[in-house]
Amino acid sequence: MAGASLSSLHLKSAAIRIRTSSTIVNVASATETQTSSQVQLPRKTRNSRVLVLGGTGRVGGSTAIALSNLCPDLQIIVAGRNREKGAEMLTTLGGNSEFCDVDINNEKSLEAALEDADLVVHAAGPFQQAEKCTVLEAALKTKTAYVDVCDDTAYAFRAKSFHDRAVAANVPAITTGGIYPGVSNVMAAELVRVARSENKGKPERLRFFYYTAGTGGAGPTILATSFLLLGEEVVAFNKGEKIKLRPYSGMLKIDFGKGIGKKDVYLLNLPEVRSTHEVLGVPTVSARFGTAPFFWNWAMEAMTILPAELLRDRSKVQQMVQMFDPVVRAVDEIAGERVSMRVDLDCSGGRNTVSVFSHKRLSVSVGTATSAFVLAVLEGSTKPGVWFPEEAEGIAIEAREVLLKRAAQGTINFVMNKPAWMVETNPKELGLGIYV
Repeated sequence: MAGASLSSLHLKSAAIRIRTSSTIVNVASATETQTSSQVQLPRKTRNSRVLVLGGTGRVGGSTAIALSNLCPDLQIIVAGRNREKGAEMLTTLGGNSEFCDVDINNEKSLEAALEDADLVVHAAGPFQQAEKCTVLEAALKTKTAYVDVCDDTAYAFRAKSFHDRAVAANVPAITTGGIYPGVSNVMAAELVRVARSENKGKPERLRFFYYTAGTGGAGPTILATSFLLLGEEVVAFNKGEKIKLRPYSGMLKIDFGKGIGKKDVYLLNLPEVRSTHEVLGVPTVSARFGTAPFFWNWAMEAMTILPAELLRDRSKVQQMVQMFDPVVRAVDEIAGERVSMRVDLDCSGGRNTVSVFSHKRLSVSVGTATSAFVLAVLEGSTKPGVWFPEEAEGIAIEAREVLLKRAAQGTINFVMNKPAWMVETNPKELGLGIYV
């Protein structure tokens, strides 16, 4: 169980101590910070240098802004290859920030930047079809704590294969530490933990449902990610058996509750399916995603008829992104960028519990979510090794509540561990106070 060890790991500007459960996070003080939206880090890590790769992009930039707002004492290093965009970001962040010109494909450039950082956030996607975990390898070599926002199964499990090296280097690392996957994994872990602790049925089926209006304001990277995912067979689990399904098939209409309503969602190959199946031990797991306006779903479904080899070719996908991007941006202006996650857990005996997370702006929420993982690492919640968010050694059980509260700042709807009828838009009453 995380937090049971008194061993410590050392960052370059400070030491992060893996503390006991009684001191790992002061829940009361963390709750109080929600009002001021600022977090008081431990003295030893308060002035840590955080390098954000992809810091001039939508996801990385959002993360840098969130970290700066939550912890003004942190020194934020915005890393990218566009100095003009970097200068614009520094104007937003203020004096406690700097720009660093980094090419993540250049080993010397990457290691030089990491040598001067205490923690690196890898937000320079897309992660699909990447052949190596170059940033993670450099982080281990330079003994730099690590968080990525990976949303690709192959990449996530390749990162996980570096676990022993991370332990040997005394480096804490979290992969898939964004909004989804990331916060959604922690939501799932809490649903499973509560179900088992209450002994009211055995967890049997876990389902992830995601909705984003347009690209969610996340720009070309998320468009590229979507296209690349359409070239992958969907891996799901049914009663412990691994099954493969066609991408963007199996449509369901899911009620995401107030502020979002009912949306169509489709199967996609996402890393939290395999990781939660293995880590949490739930036999049946799947993930679905949908967007708006409705014709984008039709377009995504139609694209699955293209040769898989085309959709797996990063260079050709980037060409398609450049072609579609102006149209997508124009539609985004109308569609907005609302985002919602719903995680359903079905247990034996008919017990069903649901968690929902909805926000008006994905471009803001993704940074807040990612920063919550960064803060957890800086507070000592993460042991040395490479971890998924649902692993107790990655985000200690005692730290999950605080992480979720931080990630949920600004949400229009955030509920945990409730019956489905309590979160859905129009529950139907059967009588005698029974809803479906």
